[in-house]
Amino acid sequence: MAMMSRRNLLLSAAAVGAAGQVGWTAVPARAEAPQAVTASGALDDGVQLRWLEGGAPRQLAAGSTWGVPWPKGTVPKDQAFALRTAAGQQVPVQTWATAYWPDGSLKWTAHAIGAEVAPAEQYVLTAGQPAAPAAAVTVKDGDDQVEVSTGVIRCLIPKKGDRLVSAILRGDREIARDGELVCLRQTDPGDDEGGSVKQERFTGRTEKVTVEQSGPVRAVVRIEGAHRRGNRSWLPFTVRLYFYAGSDGIRAMHSFVYDGNEQEDFISGLGIRFRVPMRDELYNRHVRFAGTGDGVLAEAVRGITGLRRDPGAAVRQAQVAGKATPPVTTWDTRVSSRLHLIPAFGDYSLRQLTADGFQIRKRTKKGHGWISVDAGGRAGGLGYVGGPTGGFAFGMRNFWQLHPTQLDIRDAAGEHAEVTVWLWSPDAGPMDLRFYHDGMGQDTYAEQLQGLEITYEDYEPGFGTPYGIARTTELMFWALEATPAAEKVAELAQAVQTPPLVVAPPAHMHAAKVFGDWSPVDRSTPAKARIEDRLDFLFDFHSKQVEQRSWYGFWDYGDIMHSYDPDRHVWRYDVGGYAWANSELSPDLWLWYHYLRTGKAEAFRFAEAMTRHTGEVDVYHLGKWRDLGTRHGVQHWADSAKQLRISTAGYRRFLYFLTADERIGDLMHDLVDSDKTFLVLDPIRKIRTGPYEPDPHALSVGTGTDWSGLALAWLTEWERGGDPIAKEKLMNSMRSIAAMPNGFARGGGLYDLDDGTFKPTEPAVSVGSLGAVFGLVEVCSEVIHLTGDEAFTKAWLQYCRLYNGTAAQQQAETGQSWGNLNLRQAHSRLTAYAAAKLGDATLAARAWKEFDTGHAGYPKTLEFKAVRVEGSKVLKPVDETAFASTNASSQYGLAAIQCLALVGDHLPA
Repeated sequence: MAMMSRRNLLLSAAAVGAAGQVGWTAVPARAEAPQAVTASGALDDGVQLRWLEGGAPRQLAAGSTWGVPWPKGTVPKDQAFALRTAAGQQVPVQTWATAYWPDGSLKWTAHAIGAEVAPAEQYVLTAGQPAAPAAAVTVKDGDDQVEVSTGVIRCLIPKKGDRLVSAILRGDREIARDGELVCLRQTDPGDDEGGSVKQERFTGRTEKVTVEQSGPVRAVVRIEGAHRRGNRSWLPFTVRLYFYAGSDGIRAMHSFVYDGNEQEDFISGLGIRFRVPMRDELYNRHVRFAGTGDGVLAEAVRGITGLRRDPGAAVRQAQVAGKATPPVTTWDTRVSSRLHLIPAFGDYSLRQLTADGFQIRKRTKKGHGWISVDAGGRAGGLGYVGGPTGGFAFGMRNFWQLHPTQLDIRDAAGEHAEVTVWLWSPDAGPMDLRFYHDGMGQDTYAEQLQGLEITYEDYEPGFGTPYGIARTTELMFWALEATPAAEKVAELAQAVQTPPLVVAPPAHMHAAKVFGDWSPVDRSTPAKARIEDRLDFLFDFHSKQVEQRSWYGFWDYGDIMHSYDPDRHVWRYDVGGYAWANSELSPDLWLWYHYLRTGKAEAFRFAEAMTRHTGEVDVYHLGKWRDLGTRHGVQHWADSAKQLRISTAGYRRFLYFLTADERIGDLMHDLVDSDKTFLVLDPIRKIRTGPYEPDPHALSVGTGTDWSGLALAWLTEWERGGDPIAKEKLMNSMRSIAAMPNGFARGGGLYDLDDGTFKPTEPAVSVGSLGAVFGLVEVCSEVIHLTGDEAFTKAWLQYCRLYNGTAAQQQAETGQSWGNLNLRQAHSRLTAYAAAKLGDATLAARAWKEFDTGHAGYPKTLEFKAVRVEGSKVLKPVDETAFASTNASSQYGLAAIQCLALVGDHLPA
């Protein structure tokens, strides 16, 4: 097997600094190719890795999977990898390729570790044969079921039927059984005092099971189906179960697509349910809920503390600790003889109906009243039921962020307890996805364009439908050998809420030249430090707005708002197209580049939440608008502009390659044939002047936001080793765009669906200010680096030079002026790209002048400062930056990051 040399394995990660350091040491950015760096040769034999949040995690969720990039041509595709701790202990690791360079060498690899070796603060990834786990994950793929063993637990997964999981066993002991998906549906929202609400129960039915990985460290089983009741099947789902060597935990990714009629299909409950055998005595049956922080509610089904008579200190202490009590014959007989008179509370419920409040209640059994237990702010999203002979822990990530949620335990006093993780709480009222207004008479395109002028909402009857939107939720389940101590419960809750992730340092990723033009943080001069401070300010401001403005909820969490209303001191949450951002002007890209260059955990988590949201909720996954995203609006699906610029794979690639997440991979793969959407929806139908009948060989497709979305999907499929047609269409489209007179300046052409080629059409020049700000800059940089295509490079450089050029320059090269263009600060990075590619110092100086002017952005003279607003002016105290908009912040951030990377050495003092 071919092996990498030490040099080729990249010696770059030594910018890490001391072990356990939370942030990475900055590396100065330069326009020329980055050089690998070392720290006294300590990492000469590999790449140093650490945990995203720093230190060593107290508890792994089940295992950890992460991605590492490699420079072009340095790592052969059959390379084997070994992993060791910084102290030299070998760690079993499983490796697979997630992307390749055009020459066949590895571009990205994914790596997984299990629970066999306790987490260390840092690891070193090297060339070499991996250590084998003591007990490997094994998968038996049979005719009727799939059986997965981690060496600690076994999970039985039926291939057909109403059971998601038939049993989870630890040794020979069954810990949980009859796992199923549950959906409650109402035909009415229940908001009419005189109405009657009918509720129906649907159960998930498995239709297909696929083993996607089978060990030795990591196994993945994909389960697909839909929710059924009688003859009706709806809400298609995909559930992936993840297993790791040596772990007693199972990670689950639950995705569903809404395919109902929002006028009559109201989801009033959505969850996953298991039955848990209860073998221990009622006083040895324990219930646990994670509260706020490390807080834990610890109770028993039949409590023996606080009684009028004392069973004995050892008995009380054991029950509180979750251990088996001493034999009942040793108790005070005044208690033991009256055990049957102590109520057994078999039902518990924790409901988080808002982001700021949860309540726990319990009752003895169905048919009897609930009593309040306690309440708090934000629950950890973890529950447990069981006893000294074994039990089941269950949790949901982003539990309070994705409210309304709920954890239920039922019948814990019987032979089997029933536990349900409610993704949508049945106590919250039904999910209402109806459009928020009646159209207000906007029945014609002319009226709709007038509406766009006043509220910036692009309304059209029938287009504000949720049919086809999706949501993914991450869950964890543990088959435990006994009731965990309270400290262990807190550790499990932390692992659910912040799953530990191994990461490579910014210096290594930068040296690999992935994701285009960016560089690690550089404060080497006062001018650079000033820009870095501004970048930090913008990130901190927008990330804190999520909390201050309560941007949480099942369908909302992960997105941020578009524009601010300084008169009301609120973001314009109720004003048409100014509300939810829905990826407008690429906040996703800005946040991911901020993470890449800083390595900060808070940046990763912010970008991760946005990627989860925008890839699911803001994009259609079924129906006639499948593969299209929805423009920004009051509701994520409300606007009639259904566009590739929102659904683009470019916003998902970061999370996929950094985590190897299969769901994100699905979303990107689905977009490979998104060019077919031009057959069903004309993007410019409201302003088109002549008749238009879509011709698959002459579709009207733009070379800006349209092509960038297509190209990013094709690029991702090609580098992942997928359909070769993706590569063909990418290369054909690049070649034919370059061959058109004026190239990108034409703004579009006649696109052939069969082979991806463009042919010119009138007019000869049509340049818009939005064409480059939805991933076009990034994809052009990447494909030029990948292919070196000279004609395409020339065409792109022309566009980069001329966008912010003079009218005379534009006239001389393309035959006409490009007009009064917007977003000139955002396009300073195009000038910078041309400067770096051509070695033109004059263009470099021009780029910084354009950046500093701040046209449609933030000028150099602007004071980056937030003001505290409180008292009667606002509902609650908030930090306000009235000048800030998500559009401007996103494009300022991208322009600053890319200008620093490309022409940072030309930044005026």
